[in-house]
Amino acid sequence: MEKEKLIDWKTAIRRVPANQLDQVLAPIFDRTAVKFAKCVARGLPAGPGAASGKMYLNAERAVEAAAKGERVLLVRNETSPEDLRGMIAAEGILTAKGGVSSHAALVARQMGKVCVCGASALQIDYAAKTMSVNGDTFKEGDYISISGTAGEVYPGELKTAASEIVQVLCEKSLAAKDSAAYQMFKQLMDWCAKVTKLQVRTNADTPEQAANAVAFGASGIGLCRTEHMFFEGNRIDAMREMILAANVEERKKALANLLPYQKADFIGIFKELKGLPATIRFLDPPLHEFLPNSKEQQMDLARKLNIPVERIMARVNELHEFNPMLGFRGCRLGLVYPEISEMQARAVFEAAAEAQRAGVKCKPEIMIPLVGFKKELDLQIEVVHRVAKEVMAEKKVKLNYLVGTMIEVPRGALTADAIAETAEFFSFGTNDLTQTCLGMSRDDSGSFLPHYAELEIVKTNPFASIDQSGVGQLMKIAAEKGRSMRKDIKLGICGEHGGDPESVKFCHKLGLTYVSCSPFRVPVARLAAAQAALEDVPKKPAKKK
Repeated sequence: MEKEKLIDWKTAIRRVPANQLDQVLAPIFDRTAVKFAKCVARGLPAGPGAASGKMYLNAERAVEAAAKGERVLLVRNETSPEDLRGMIAAEGILTAKGGVSSHAALVARQMGKVCVCGASALQIDYAAKTMSVNGDTFKEGDYISISGTAGEVYPGELKTAASEIVQVLCEKSLAAKDSAAYQMFKQLMDWCAKVTKLQVRTNADTPEQAANAVAFGASGIGLCRTEHMFFEGNRIDAMREMILAANVEERKKALANLLPYQKADFIGIFKELKGLPATIRFLDPPLHEFLPNSKEQQMDLARKLNIPVERIMARVNELHEFNPMLGFRGCRLGLVYPEISEMQARAVFEAAAEAQRAGVKCKPEIMIPLVGFKKELDLQIEVVHRVAKEVMAEKKVKLNYLVGTMIEVPRGALTADAIAETAEFFSFGTNDLTQTCLGMSRDDSGSFLPHYAELEIVKTNPFASIDQSGVGQLMKIAAEKGRSMRKDIKLGICGEHGGDPESVKFCHKLGLTYVSCSPFRVPVARLAAAQAALEDVPKKPAKKK
């Protein structure tokens, strides 16, 4: 429409639903596989993407199969609200009746599910548990494949491939000029870049994730969870040695084994960012999460580390907490065991020094988690600055870095002016801020939140979209108090809400610097940020006739 001069590019931005943009990043069928496949039925393309799975004609049986680990396609004459559980469990949805505004189509697009509607050639027999089409009969449990982009149905299991946009940007397996879908996507993102004020960063813990996000237009990393780096290969054993250490010397020895791993990861990330900032969060989860729980695993670890199994069992028991979310985690770990923070700071700064020597610009931003008291941050910042000075002297380099904190407990938000005396940036950890503000666990609230929605206590899931009147007020207070003490303070969010369009628009209204989300949600956040900026533009008064 813009090309035909029917609308301008700003109107085009406004008209694309941000919460559906990620569907253009959905998988497609492998070109070779689909080339030799026989299309047995055609319907309406109601939910973009490609999906293969075992067909089930009943929502309940689809849920049971998915729970066993099967990939499932829900096949119905038409869907109704009682099919919702099956639709959630399924990879894709196929109906014999209905159009692009049918229940199946609307729900599928909302959930980002692959969907083909109105494939009228299908004959579905619920009693016999079969689907017949043009003389072929498929029994429940047989593999079929559907393309929600083309509206096609295929027998058997077809190999899927990444979307053309992912093939161009991430896999580099398709030339940009050969993909019309990519050309349109790029045009939309280029328009967004012209008006966006709110930056979009990514949550990334590996060089590969960082590279993907940068390809999608991320302006840096807003959250690098360093604890994720401890689970690969033999690293977990060194981490466990550190936790099981009987004294500071043993703990430092184990941390020295971890340092090269962390350092190598950071070097890889800095190289992919090419000078873009990286917010690196120090160790956050409780230590018991790194130790084995079963007797067999504990005995295996004891043999590996050549220590008595009783020592491991005693440490597991010692670290047990009734509510780990509110326990010994976040900055509390670095305060009780400052050597952990020392190792992590050294890994970051040595990596930055080596990367800079290789000609890569680095902008590390050290983030201290779970701060509620100013002195918690002050003590951790002392460690960071001391290690930075040591590394700069040893490596004979000058490093440009920031130190800030996550605002994820209400006390941190309410005392943000005091915390901003030393914090150079705030990043709202909206996952934990929502939990601590509402007194709800995101892992357990699923048992009652649907009922809350029916009773209209909540309009949306507060763990999916920011509770603006509650959690949002804490964010507003923290932003205002932070700016009152430090005018140029950098403000962002790094919870899962960073990829939710309504939350992105709320962050724009608060005047935050950036939002951060998973790599494949970056385009969604960029579009939402552009739409928020356009909504801000005052409309010109109509001319008098």
